Amino acid sequence: MTELSPYDSAEFLDSDEAVAEYLAAAIEEGDAALFRRALGVAARARGMTQIARETGLSRESLYRALSDDGNPSLDTALRVLNALNVRLTASVVPH
Repeated sequence: MTELSPYDSAEFLDSDEAVAEYLAAAIEEGDAALFRRALGVAARARGMTQIARETGLSRESLYRALSDDGNPSLDTALRVLNALNVRLTASVVPH
């Protein structure tokens, strides 16, 4: 019998470009919960301790905000994006 290990997207987020593409795909879906989950995965891939240090937030508050039940403020999300070297931009949606 083949033993399978759980899939973890964080294992594949090994560059700033990969993180940016992953988060962009989540944003395109238009689902806030999906984006929050993706932001949490990206933060975990980089290391929550490092993200906490760079954002000035505690690890516990980051885990809570980025959890399935979390609801991070825009300020928290922007701090995490900045720590991930990702910029959130706006563009016109084609008709």
